[in-house]
Amino acid sequence: MYRIMIVEDEIQMRNELTNILRNNGYDVYSVTSFIDVAEQILREHVDLILLDINLPNENGYQICSKIKANVAVPVIFITSRNSDMDELNGFISGGDDYITKPYNVPILMARISTLLKRAYKENENEQLEYKGLTLCVEKNIIFHEEHKIELTKNEFKILWFLVKGKGKILSRTEIIEYLWDNEMFVDDNTLSVNIRRIRTKLEKIGLTDFIHTKHGQGYAV
Repeated sequence: MYRIMIVEDEIQMRNELTNILRNNGYDVYSVTSFIDVAEQILREHVDLILLDINLPNENGYQICSKIKANVAVPVIFITSRNSDMDELNGFISGGDDYITKPYNVPILMARISTLLKRAYKENENEQLEYKGLTLCVEKNIIFHEEHKIELTKNEFKILWFLVKGKGKILSRTEIIEYLWDNEMFVDDNTLSVNIRRIRTKLEKIGLTDFIHTKHGQGYAV
């Protein structure tokens, strides 16, 4: 399940978008405090952002620029500002699409779907590499030098999430929620078991201390 963040200060509009997205099968997170919005977004690890321009404190252009400097998450501006210059500034700041209010719901849903497919296209041969480790989606296999080993689906998803968030500390709650969003149901104890198993398998292919425990905070690679 894709997770979409709504950054909209008009409560009625925010609630309307939330209901539409949930009815279309998306997980939704809404910003309600408009202080350090970019930092909030980066902590939530969402798959797409619906971003207004006229916001308290910082405008949408500034927020988008900060986000895009850190992650490649897709951003759709949804705004009442409809001049060519507004739209141009949206793309210059890193936006991927620009929709003016009032929007047509089917068209909005179609654009969201198209952008998600383009950004996260299903590719069974997709690979992710980090610190000499290669993760191959096709068979849940990881490689290091001439060694390889197969992980369970949960183990692979956990390691994939950690590597995608490289350089950041990911809390246990974030990891569990990510698995739940992908229809894999684990509790806190099961997560600990999976982390131990992943570490053991990484050691078997020559990678020790790849996953670091940050006590009281979570895990990082």
